[in-house]
Amino acid sequence: MGALNTLSAVEVAHRIAAGTITSEALVRDCLERIEAREPSVLAWEFIDRDAAIRHAKAADGGSPRGLLHGVPVGVKDLIDTVDMPTAYGSPIYKDHRPAWDAPCVALTRAAGGIVLGKTVTTEFANMHPGKTRNPHNAAHTPGGSSSGSAAAVADCMVPLAFGTQTAGSIIRPSSYCGVVGYKPSFGLINRVGVKALSDTLDTVGTIARSVPDAAYFAAAVSGRRELIVDKPLTGRLRIGICRTYEWKHALDETVAALESAASQLAAAGADVNEIKLPPTYANLVQAQTDIMFVEEAHSLAYERLAHRAALSKQLSATLDAGLAITPERYDAAQTLARNCRRTLADVFANCDVLIAPSAPGAAPASLAMTGDPVFNRMWTLLRTPCVTLPVALAANGLPVGLQVIGAYGSDVATLAGAHWVHEKLR
Repeated sequence: MGALNTLSAVEVAHRIAAGTITSEALVRDCLERIEAREPSVLAWEFIDRDAAIRHAKAADGGSPRGLLHGVPVGVKDLIDTVDMPTAYGSPIYKDHRPAWDAPCVALTRAAGGIVLGKTVTTEFANMHPGKTRNPHNAAHTPGGSSSGSAAAVADCMVPLAFGTQTAGSIIRPSSYCGVVGYKPSFGLINRVGVKALSDTLDTVGTIARSVPDAAYFAAAVSGRRELIVDKPLTGRLRIGICRTYEWKHALDETVAALESAASQLAAAGADVNEIKLPPTYANLVQAQTDIMFVEEAHSLAYERLAHRAALSKQLSATLDAGLAITPERYDAAQTLARNCRRTLADVFANCDVLIAPSAPGAAPASLAMTGDPVFNRMWTLLRTPCVTLPVALAANGLPVGLQVIGAYGSDVATLAGAHWVHEKLR
């Protein structure tokens, strides 16, 4: 058996429950991996090694508490934790200590999870990068804003981590780092205690190395055990290949990955067809951008007014852009979003899931940017469940992802479909 930190979350949870491994041994293997790799990857803002081992020992000596009993978890540093600092990726909140755990963290602990530490986020989950490097090549971005979570999971430092998404902050970094990222339907996981950016877009999700792991984590913190993927898919999966109106941004490796996936999945027995989105959907990326900018300018009003000098030039420009958008333009964007959500059932009339690009391509060779969320914005605005899967490698050896998308509220079926797709495309 290899190091315990390389095993899946579901497997270690079951082994801990069966008494064949201990939480302490698992946590120590994770900490050893972090000690070896953190100087290169820089995925963590804070780790309390002694507390993690203490909690693991307590788990080993206590009664099972829930699905995550003894399993270590990384928490994005946008999410409040009572026993660890939460800086939201900004010097404004250096050493800030929240008085509480965000519900998703409290529920993680209640399910027996061991919070290993806080993973790096970009500045207020915007586009200004944090310190994290892509674990596959340190000269390339890990993506953002859930950069530390995606990198830590990809590098086997921790089996599970929280991410958040307002535009593409779970799907894109997970794609760049070669892991599974699950952005649930809007509101499925409680988002209280997460630094708010956009009230109508912000979504909490999970990052793991397999679909069953991501689903298991979400089930544990949402109370929805039906999300757990533990049965084979029944029936023939109907898949819509959706290039979207942003297809011109797809790089060669993404084009190749989507075309290969279509043929492989058809050969595996799926009913695969090309899906053309309604013409009104062509304006959703701009609508999402407008809504996000306006709501961020309001959500970060205190930071903008009281600590302007501590904000990056990039974020300052974003907030100014949000303030310049008229209420009429904002209202029009929200109206378009509502209208398109109403027609989404028509898009899924003849398919169970869609497959679309997760990002333009593999992670760019830059640490000054986090990549383009152009293939994520629309789905976040539509509030659909999305699961990115590592399915290919670019010519430079970096991961390429595709996302499986379901109708709003169809998370159970979307996760099951995504697992089937991943198994066929591995």
